Amino acid sequence: MTLDLYLHGRSSLRRVAEFWRALIGHQARWQQWFVWDEGGTDRAPCRLAASTVQRWHDRAGQVARRGVKGQLAGIASSGRMATDGLWARLRGGSQRVVLALRDSVSGLLWPPVVALEEESAAAWQAMFSRAQEAGLEIQALLGLTSDGAQGLLAFLREGLPWVNQQRCQWHMWRSLAGDLARAVAQGTKGLAGQAKKQAAESLRQELTAFLHGVMDASGYEQAEQALAALRAHAFGAGLGRKLNEQLDRLFVYRSDAYRGVCRVSPEWMWRDFRMRLSHGRNHGSDQRLERAALVWQIYHNFTPAQRRSEHKRHYRHPGQSALEVAGAPPGQLSYLDALGV
Repeated sequence: MTLDLYLHGRSSLRRVAEFWRALIGHQARWQQWFVWDEGGTDRAPCRLAASTVQRWHDRAGQVARRGVKGQLAGIASSGRMATDGLWARLRGGSQRVVLALRDSVSGLLWPPVVALEEESAAAWQAMFSRAQEAGLEIQALLGLTSDGAQGLLAFLREGLPWVNQQRCQWHMWRSLAGDLARAVAQGTKGLAGQAKKQAAESLRQELTAFLHGVMDASGYEQAEQALAALRAHAFGAGLGRKLNEQLDRLFVYRSDAYRGVCRVSPEWMWRDFRMRLSHGRNHGSDQRLERAALVWQIYHNFTPAQRRSEHKRHYRHPGQSALEVAGAPPGQLSYLDALGV
């Protein structure tokens, strides 16, 4: 129950320990929850520490690490994948990146790995090797959504040449921000004051509309037409050149052969993990960070999505877990059963 409060309750190690100290020892916040309880001297105070909760969590991670081999064997894969990395700061100022592979159709997460950086092909090879160890049929992969990490591209060219990469459009927008700023600066050169501000805003809106015409096109032909209009603009040549280099990779998801490939990498999937990760400081070593990621991966696959959509977030399979969507419903088993808790 302590582990579930830490994972599902999105709490911190310190607050989980504080909660149980109050509940078991009838101390601290217990007096605020039950103001009518006068307490007694016969109950020994609870001294549960956050470090103890962390050790329990790490033991679950050790179980998860031992169970990687064949963990998802026999579960069907759509072949449409997405990948992303999350940087974490460890104690001492060192940084590591957690790399995870996700099925774009079912939402199933394959066991992640922790790497020194994401610009080497070896880091991504380790991620796919672990997925294979867990039961992924690597030959069945068709498309992969990702950002522009050069290490991943190098690995795909050498190790998985048949896999077609879909360039993450969200990351593409981020990479275009600098080019857009330079184009606006070039177009407003020689102006000053309010006139420069108004001209810059007008030019930025104009170029952004051209970019949306390319990025949000309904098909490859429409994108080429919008790209031609952008390149014909007096200040759109640089933006057009950069988009032209990635155009084939930007519209893989529009192809019938790759239906199910998503247009953005699963950057958002780290939201829940980041709340518990505490930017890595709760897990001071590479091994502990990896074990925490493996526990979170099992938790994610077993936990059903919320049934009710939010204002800006909609759930593709409301009320269903990733395992259920993938055709392997866990039934009465929970992620705690899988972790032997």
